[in-house]
Amino acid sequence: MPPVSTKGQTLDPPERLVLRLPPPPPPPERSMPGAFHSLLLPLQRKRKTKRRRRRRPSYSKGGTKPKNHLGAGGDPSFNLKASASTSPRDIGCLVQPLGNLLLSASPGANLRDAGLGALRPLPDDLLLDVLGLLPARALAALSVASKAFYVVAAHDPLWRALVLDELGGAFDFAGSWRATYIAAACGGRPHLIPPRALKIRGFYSDYLFQSWLCANMEMRHEWLARDTIERRRGVSVEQFIAEVEEPNRPVLLEGCIDGWPALQKWSREYLLEVSAGKEFAVGPVSMTLDRYFRYADNVQEERPLYLFDAKFAEKVLEMGRDYEVPVYFREDLFSVLGEERPDYRWVIIGPVGSGSSFHVDPNSTSAWNAIIKGAKKWVMFPPEVVPPGVHPSADGAEVTSPVSIMEWFMNFYGACKTWEKRPIECICRAGEVVFVPNGWWHLVINLEQEEYVERS
Repeated sequence: MPPVSTKGQTLDPPERLVLRLPPPPPPPERSMPGAFHSLLLPLQRKRKTKRRRRRRPSYSKGGTKPKNHLGAGGDPSFNLKASASTSPRDIGCLVQPLGNLLLSASPGANLRDAGLGALRPLPDDLLLDVLGLLPARALAALSVASKAFYVVAAHDPLWRALVLDELGGAFDFAGSWRATYIAAACGGRPHLIPPRALKIRGFYSDYLFQSWLCANMEMRHEWLARDTIERRRGVSVEQFIAEVEEPNRPVLLEGCIDGWPALQKWSREYLLEVSAGKEFAVGPVSMTLDRYFRYADNVQEERPLYLFDAKFAEKVLEMGRDYEVPVYFREDLFSVLGEERPDYRWVIIGPVGSGSSFHVDPNSTSAWNAIIKGAKKWVMFPPEVVPPGVHPSADGAEVTSPVSIMEWFMNFYGACKTWEKRPIECICRAGEVVFVPNGWWHLVINLEQEEYVERS
């Protein structure tokens, strides 16, 4: 093109702007797991319910921020459970914390960013929220788009939501939620194409790594060593009222349920026999005990499902007859409400790592919790002390807290060491009862698979 003349001046032609697009990504590797192809079979998809956005701890002004993501106090050491998976089939164990990227051979080369395309700018929690809107067939198809999507789409909580939404409690847990969904989609038939794991290297994500770590980490010794609760045995009702109930103090009672038949009778075999296929409340679904026990025996996840049923004594009369209210708690003002009274007693069963994050019991009630099998760790703060990492709304109706109980221990437990009012802690074992006074914040985590009765 010749030069352009304008009022005696000669101008060079403008340079062309050339847009160079990156080459298209290579086709999926042939080693992509064949099990996902079975999901292309038609499977009726129910409408998904809205789920709360998963939140890691937020640090508001004046809040307590952990010193590092592996433990307050600056000690990042941890031990994995003996059952922790290191198999490449477990996608979670192939994800590395983001800090490791600085030590890699190619700093800045994160497989996550290279393979997510237009979704790369999304933080991991928001990305998983988006993927949580997809049906199973779309999620399976997305997993073959790139290795990065293979990792993200295999995040087991995504498949947990699909299983519970579509199957309710009528599932047979197959070691992971993704495997459980695939098995159900195939009608329990073995896969014609055996799944093969991809070799994943260089995927860095603090969010996904911490989710895997919380599911596979052992409780540290210092989290279990502190025992500051008052223990009482043989106290009279009058002493209990004057020294415990009126001062609103937690206490661990010994010997007050020694006569319960449940302590001797509640084996797994007995509960399966007397429940006779009846269903119990487990999170958002209902399950029979045999299905729940199979799940609890094989699960290893950050927030295991908890059997928490308020109607157990009506469903299974034998279970209601196997315990009685300890003498200290027989004055029950809610009993005057008759059938209008709110739920007040529960049977609770859970695997190791299950439990309840920090909360205050509703209706301004006090509660007692009796362990029949197993052991559980308690951490309790008085009403005027909000636990670190916990942010209640002004009216107390909502509470923002770490995603899981283990995450709270990792990030915030050490912060309590410097507080003037430290929490009351204990490990409650079979045959013992913990009294939780009105208004006290409390967290519990099961150290062994356990069964217990709670009443408020």
